[in-house]
Amino acid sequence: MAGAEPPAATFERRVLRSAAEHHYLRVRLELPDGGARPSVAQFKQLVVSALRELHGEVGAALPVDVLTYEEKTLSAILRVVSSGLVKLWSALTLLGFYQNRRCAFRVLQEYIIRVQRGVSAENSWQIVRRYSDFDLLNNSLQISTLSLPLPPKKLIGNMEREFIAERQKGLQAYLDVITTHHILSNCELVKKFLDPNSYSVNYTEIALQHVSMFFRSEPKWEVVEPLKDIGWRIRKKYFLMKIKNQPKERLMLSWADPGPDKYLSDKDLQYAVKLLSSCSHPYIYKITFATANESSALVIRPFSEKGTLKDLIYKAKPKDPFLKKYCNPKKIQGLELQQIKTYGRQILEVLKFLHEKGFPYGHLHSANVMLDGDTCKLLDLENSLLGLPSFYRSYFSQFRKINTLEGVDVHCFGHLLYEMTYGRPPDTIPVDSFPPAPSVFVVSVLESILTCEAMKNGMPTVSRLLQMPLFSDVLLTNSEKPQFKIPTKLKEALKTSKECIEKRLTEEQKLIHQHRRLTRAQSHHGSEEEKKKRKILARKKSKRSAYESGEEHSAKYSNSNNSGSGASSPLTSPSSPTPPSTAEYVRQDRPIVPHIAGDGLQMPPSRACPVERQAVTSEAFCFYSCLDL
Repeated sequence: MAGAEPPAATFERRVLRSAAEHHYLRVRLELPDGGARPSVAQFKQLVVSALRELHGEVGAALPVDVLTYEEKTLSAILRVVSSGLVKLWSALTLLGFYQNRRCAFRVLQEYIIRVQRGVSAENSWQIVRRYSDFDLLNNSLQISTLSLPLPPKKLIGNMEREFIAERQKGLQAYLDVITTHHILSNCELVKKFLDPNSYSVNYTEIALQHVSMFFRSEPKWEVVEPLKDIGWRIRKKYFLMKIKNQPKERLMLSWADPGPDKYLSDKDLQYAVKLLSSCSHPYIYKITFATANESSALVIRPFSEKGTLKDLIYKAKPKDPFLKKYCNPKKIQGLELQQIKTYGRQILEVLKFLHEKGFPYGHLHSANVMLDGDTCKLLDLENSLLGLPSFYRSYFSQFRKINTLEGVDVHCFGHLLYEMTYGRPPDTIPVDSFPPAPSVFVVSVLESILTCEAMKNGMPTVSRLLQMPLFSDVLLTNSEKPQFKIPTKLKEALKTSKECIEKRLTEEQKLIHQHRRLTRAQSHHGSEEEKKKRKILARKKSKRSAYESGEEHSAKYSNSNNSGSGASSPLTSPSSPTPPSTAEYVRQDRPIVPHIAGDGLQMPPSRACPVERQAVTSEAFCFYSCLDL
């Protein structure tokens, strides 16, 4: 019927399950009886023999390539045309003998993880992990008592494509959880899993070697036992000590090697570390002995059975591993208001003292505050001299306004105050809203440090915090006079080191800021809304071009008629409307091939994405933020 609209076009989404020309299998030959290992040629012949035994000469003619072969592990990567995958798989599975020796082929499911440290794509690598590796990691992390979403095991049907795709999503979610958890992402177990080459060294043995060398010249000390994993740093180890002529007194030795922010010369470092034992302050934990060389530092302090401020908040035992103590506290309860006020004032006083002395710190957190009765005392002054990264670096490196060590200390104090108030760390930084607190003055201080507005517009100084109502009325009863004499030459070296640390932080923040802008731009231009806008603009431009082309054609036609008749007449538009561009109606009904790819970057948290390599070839992305510990 005239004027009737044409039927609407129908689209069908088609997915090819086997779009690839080849499939890849990673297999391992197991020889329980031992004996000689086959060469690559013998291995290939074994595969052909298995195909011939089950499928005859037709099976033996199946094109199978051995891409890689490791004679040591008897593992190989095989390539086969897609149509022959089932034949090859079944032949290998049913093979039971090789040269009258029992054997078995195992088809391995492996996940390729591409890992990137920081924002630079150049600093990336790939690792291969099996489900059993994930399971082993998960079992090791059970000490944290966290409920982690590892996909369950499946004995039957674990080679089906649908199950493999579902498991990959589950492993992705699992990696997301452990790499976005602040404590888990920094633990040695996770770092070894994602970056085995950088964390293959046994630092406990290295620490023992250095401590043993030290004891040769200082025979009065004796190691009682190593305190395994009580701290969060991988390259810092702790030992319980005693003095031979005072066997009942317990001390704690800490050993660490330099970090990425070590800018003091070896000579200045050794002098500064030895100077720490002369520091006397009512809110700095006393150091019994300290020494350093060009490769490490060693500090001995009295061991406190009461533990740190973090142990008090989390009701933890000081000797327990860090993951067990702080990952999942049984009871979440903040401190009383008077404790918050007193401890906060004491910590601010010692920070002010160190800043006035020109001594850089930047390592404040509740596990670095020792409790001595009702007094808080600061720990680990040597960390800044060694150039170790701060516990909260992944947080304050996101904000360009926090670009000085005093600003870092104030930001870290905000984390500590939140933990004292609510009994747990903040869920996100910056904090949008605060739960009810024992006093409005507590919330006022937290808002001045941890909110988005504070991060953008600047935070108060330590002196300003001491003047705020929460701390200004606290009376300090300790009458000990602080003493910490730093020679002028060392002061200059510390000042230069502080400037270098702040410069590196600023450069890192600049890179992160540029990366964020780029990511936001890519996300904006790739959004569905922007794609629709671009399509509409392209259509309008196409119509406009077609219309202008029609007008130009009509003008030429009219001019030619006018010139032929010798008369002129005004230009007129075409009698019929210009048809729209054919590009507007072009559609391609090509099948959509499934593709697994990684998500975009975020800092923090970290991202990790595994990919099944056994039957589907695809690429994935993993990102995680890593401190040089």
